Amino acid sequence: MKPQKSGTVAPFVNTLLFPPETDGPASPVRNLPPHSTSMLLKHRMDMTQSAAMAKQRREAPSDSPRLDSWKEIAAYLRRGTRTVQRWEREEGLPVHRLPHEKLGSVYAYPSELDAWFRSRGAQVHAADSAAATPSVAVLPFTDLSPDRDQAYFCDGVAEEIVDALSRIAGLHTASRTSSFQFRAPAADSREIGRHLGVQTLLEGSVRKAGDRFRIAVRLIEAETGFQRWAHRYDGTFSDIFAIQDQIAVSIVDALRVALGESGARPKAPTSDTGAHECYLRGRQFYYQYSPRAMEFAIRMFVRAIELDPNYAQAYAGLADCWAYTYLYSDRSEAVRDQANWASCRAQEMDPRSAQAQASRGLSLSLDGRTAEADQAFDAAVQLDPDLFEAHYFRARHYFALGRLAEAAEAYAHAMRSRPDDYQSPLLAAQVEDDLNRPERAAALRRTGIAIAERHLQLHPDDARALYMAANGMAALGDRTRARQFAEHALEIRPDDPMLLYNIGCVFSLLGLIDQALDCVERAAGGGLTQKGWYVHDSNLDALRSHPRFQALLRKLG
Repeated sequence: MKPQKSGTVAPFVNTLLFPPETDGPASPVRNLPPHSTSMLLKHRMDMTQSAAMAKQRREAPSDSPRLDSWKEIAAYLRRGTRTVQRWEREEGLPVHRLPHEKLGSVYAYPSELDAWFRSRGAQVHAADSAAATPSVAVLPFTDLSPDRDQAYFCDGVAEEIVDALSRIAGLHTASRTSSFQFRAPAADSREIGRHLGVQTLLEGSVRKAGDRFRIAVRLIEAETGFQRWAHRYDGTFSDIFAIQDQIAVSIVDALRVALGESGARPKAPTSDTGAHECYLRGRQFYYQYSPRAMEFAIRMFVRAIELDPNYAQAYAGLADCWAYTYLYSDRSEAVRDQANWASCRAQEMDPRSAQAQASRGLSLSLDGRTAEADQAFDAAVQLDPDLFEAHYFRARHYFALGRLAEAAEAYAHAMRSRPDDYQSPLLAAQVEDDLNRPERAAALRRTGIAIAERHLQLHPDDARALYMAANGMAALGDRTRARQFAEHALEIRPDDPMLLYNIGCVFSLLGLIDQALDCVERAAGGGLTQKGWYVHDSNLDALRSHPRFQALLRKLG
């Protein structure tokens, strides 16, 4: 219950002593002498208090003792008086008040306090404990470069700052995947802070032209929006690692966190800033999931390795590209061998890299070495529980093996690791269908479609987002939009084997049999020859009895 304000009696006073003007006789109350007025008011207040106390006695829990002061309530809850007063104000702690001019007259029933603590107290106590530890979330940095083409660089800077802060004892740092869902936040700082469970937010922007850049950052109080600290950094690309460290140290100073040995920055994956920029560009291309983008990604990773031959993460990126190529366009032994070689190099160079372990797991999965792949994925998750690729690659690995329950769990972890990713919920939906959980499947599809549509507002030419959203729409019965999205994706990448396969799935779900067969035949002809997909994919069930589909399966061996 919330405390009554000191003006609680005012409406009663105005009504009795100062009634509105009327045309009738003057109020007898108004003509009473002042001392009689005071006596009447006190009499009425005493009557009100007695009635309220009688009502409270009737509503009191039976056989329940009463705690008659803040001190007794605090002692019962084993907390300080100020803490329980704040809990009553902000968290609904069930404290009663006597209708008396002394506002300190409070009481509470132990049975009600126990019930409150069972339902809310542990959560509130945990929040109080977290509030005692300085905390921060690094929001995605805004690209202010003239061509707005430095998103990869902005994300890379923010990720490095998150990594540096997360290694500081005494500072709670929200994970990158949690904070990056507020890429274009409509929520205000208070909502973001409460959602992420942090007291402060780091906002930043990057303006880059050629080799020079300017990074502007500010640290704000989440609850009030007030600025605690701000700074601007100008430099060349060779200064980037030092500036990222300076920003992290400045945040620590602003939050008055004692920086011990645990706060020392770990060894950077590369000391070559040119190699680092190539790696960031390579990852940006990789996540576009198209054959042409994959070619560009390979070039970037190869260039990064040329600049720094010991750059383990660049080898991991290269392995992922070749694994994609093997899966979706060129199932040759040469490509699989390249993926295996690059992932081995990454793991050997930096066995403590979660990225390297995840890439190794994917390569081993393609090679059919299931037990070793499981071990690599386990290692990746232990090294970095928030690494999206560790969970996403693992989910695909489980799905290919028919381990559906494990695939569903791995997709759930991937969704928590990257809440703004549309792929995981849409792929997980089919797993839930296969597990005969249609309600979960429908909910996941709605979630995935909503994320894909938000993504397409910023990237309208993303064919993968279009065809994956189309699949979800078709499964939910939204036939018109499913076909529109699918046909638009085909216009963008008409010869991509993976896209053709997925559009074939959409057309199959829509009952467009001839169009579906055209697509899957072209997908197989373009290099997507994993027969298991064609045999087991429930999206293609409408095609199974068709002679053309039977001929395609025979051709695939």
